[in-house]
Amino acid sequence: MELLSKETFKEKIFNYEKNKEWKYEGKLPGIIDFYADWCGPCKMLTPILEELSKEYEGKINIFKVDTEQEPELSATFGIRSIPSILFAPMEGKPQMAMGALPKESFKKAIEDVLLGKN
Repeated sequence: MELLSKETFKEKIFNYEKNKEWKYEGKLPGIIDFYADWCGPCKMLTPILEELSKEYEGKINIFKVDTEQEPELSATFGIRSIPSILFAPMEGKPQMAMGALPKESFKKAIEDVLLGKN
């Protein structure tokens, strides 16, 4: 898992200053976790995301954005509650999910949204 700053987000996810329309910059489909250190449900997600990053190594990338450190990114994506999870497929629009999802929900979203298996 990689922690993103505004600059690395623009390189690896979406350069929102250059593009009006969504254009994913990633090499693999991605999950972006918008979190904060003080957020209890966010802390519960970390081990799940670490497991998924191992299980899907080489198939997806998982990133984290600290909403306290990167308020501009949070505002750009309209993040009002955390955790908020952005699923970014290689093609098509990203999908946002709110709250601490169970691992099975992540796996379903990875298979359906990111890897397009269904």
